[in-house]
Amino acid sequence: MELLKGKVALITGAARGIGKAIALRFAQEGASIAFTDLIIDQTAQETLLEIEACNVKARAYQSNAASYDETHATVEKIMEDFGRIDILVNNAGITRDDLMLRMTEQKWDSVIEVNLKSAFNFIHALTPIMSRQRGGSIINMSSVVGKSGNAGQCNYSASKAGLIGLAKSIAKEMGSRGIRANCIAPGFITSEMTAKLSEEIREAWIKTIPLRRAGTVEDVANVALFLASDLSSYVTGQVINCCGGMEC
Repeated sequence: MELLKGKVALITGAARGIGKAIALRFAQEGASIAFTDLIIDQTAQETLLEIEACNVKARAYQSNAASYDETHATVEKIMEDFGRIDILVNNAGITRDDLMLRMTEQKWDSVIEVNLKSAFNFIHALTPIMSRQRGGSIINMSSVVGKSGNAGQCNYSASKAGLIGLAKSIAKEMGSRGIRANCIAPGFITSEMTAKLSEEIREAWIKTIPLRRAGTVEDVANVALFLASDLSSYVTGQVINCCGGMEC
């Protein structure tokens, strides 16, 4: 049984990494896929082909998720192309790490705009649509550091904590219209970002994880599938850690 058959999913920042894994997992379960990225380059085109190979309708949209106007225009275009949007995954994100003593205003603003304001932009554009449809699932991609904080990542941690507060508030505001909002808080996930770490640092980090391994993008995608599907029809306003026990 395809868990998302007949659904349309919008995933931001999905040309690669966790966003791509979620798009593919949703497509495998029958969802039509609209995904955005800042630049629709060769990597994004290859991702589109992989999604289409799952025999679902798919489109890629160039969009700056941090721009309110671009976001609303993109959602309008997706509605023209697909007719409905049932699932929103706010995955677009960047890092600009530094200690507070060296944190520049530009580093702070860029992370807050891309990671947090982008989620506001898409939720603002989509809640009227989901309200008319009398249902929808919103998934914000947070992080364990949004709950625990992390030295050298005050901007990133603040943005990810903000996504949690945003989801919990939307869950309370929109629940009567059948709209659910939840967060996923990944821990140490193998990705382009973590691949840049030295083997020594990776091994030290993995020793702090009860399951003694790094997570995969597929691990996160499986949690997203649960939250997007009717399997979680009575789950809203929650944060699900996908961290191997780092935050247990």
